[in-house]
Amino acid sequence: MSVTAPQGFEAAGVAVGLKSTGKPDVAVVVNRGPLKIGAAVFTSNRAKANPILWSQQAIQDGGVEAIVLNSGGANCFTGAFGFQTTHMTAEHLAGLLDVSSGDIQVCSTGLIGTGDEVFRQKVLDGTTAAVAALDANGGDAAALAIMTTDSRPKTATVHGDGWTIGGMAKGAGMLAPGLATMLVVLTTDAVLTAEEADAHLRAATRVSFDRLDSDGCMSTNDQVTLMVSGASGVTPETTAFRAALIEVCTDLAVQLQSDAEGANHDIAIEVVHAASEDDAVEVGRSVARNNLFKAAIFGNDPNWGRVLAAIGTTTAPFDPYAVDVDMNGVRVCSNGGPDQPRELVDLTPRKTHVRIDLKEGEASATIYTNDLTHDYVHENSAYSS
Repeated sequence: MSVTAPQGFEAAGVAVGLKSTGKPDVAVVVNRGPLKIGAAVFTSNRAKANPILWSQQAIQDGGVEAIVLNSGGANCFTGAFGFQTTHMTAEHLAGLLDVSSGDIQVCSTGLIGTGDEVFRQKVLDGTTAAVAALDANGGDAAALAIMTTDSRPKTATVHGDGWTIGGMAKGAGMLAPGLATMLVVLTTDAVLTAEEADAHLRAATRVSFDRLDSDGCMSTNDQVTLMVSGASGVTPETTAFRAALIEVCTDLAVQLQSDAEGANHDIAIEVVHAASEDDAVEVGRSVARNNLFKAAIFGNDPNWGRVLAAIGTTTAPFDPYAVDVDMNGVRVCSNGGPDQPRELVDLTPRKTHVRIDLKEGEASATIYTNDLTHDYVHENSAYSS
């Protein structure tokens, strides 16, 4: 049931014609309480869409009554008209629910630079229709409505000791970190304060969504929102709740990775024995963003030289002639030189694991990425059509 798996939430997804396919394109998730707490993280892209500008202000008091999301239009770079559209959407949903517009989060996804009176009216009409369709089992319908180039909905649920966390996500392109990497809604019926919700969310996104670097392209609309109803009446143990939230976020991040536009390989780049976690992330990301490496994996070529060349561009401390590299369990590079024959590496499975041992310390991190394919180039060359 996705975001409606925890107690205290209702959701809906409806079709109002924002998508030319006629598929669902507006979703609403409502927190029925008793707590109406929320936290959110946003793209760090300086070019932010109108819904981000609104939501960043609305979340300041730590209260969220509901969130409305539309696909079929990003409402980004649409000027004053676009911000007015976002403001009107929040006020419209607030009026339908008899709550303050300052407690409404708004998210949009789709093509940048488009938006007119027709778009605005469809979003408002969709919000009305979604509220009328709200259901305690409506999470799956909402997950369908936020999809754009996604081939399937992404949902996850984890049950704790008397409490539950649910989540839904969308994203198949422009997946690169900035605390958030796509549109994600998380819900829980655990009892948390606003400060706890914010701390847990930031800790979870740091090691999940922030480690997803599919194509190096950061969106203007990225947002991850956590809504807290407290309907279970259970205050969770801090470590257990954070671990569960990380589990949900990582599950959703991996689902996004596996649905990345045109990808043939899902690549986990594990960096071990780094001097610090930041160093491990920097090294992993340098490989994840290296087009030569990504093209090699697409061609099933275990070209470990491209790995060493990529990490050589970082500021992380390491000795290039001490580094080991494993690909799918085969050590192809030892102490900066050849080890096992490349022919032993099987890169035909979709799952690809690259392990880089820096031999500098005890820190580690894993970055998730994909290969660079013909289909990715074709899909993005034709996106606006």
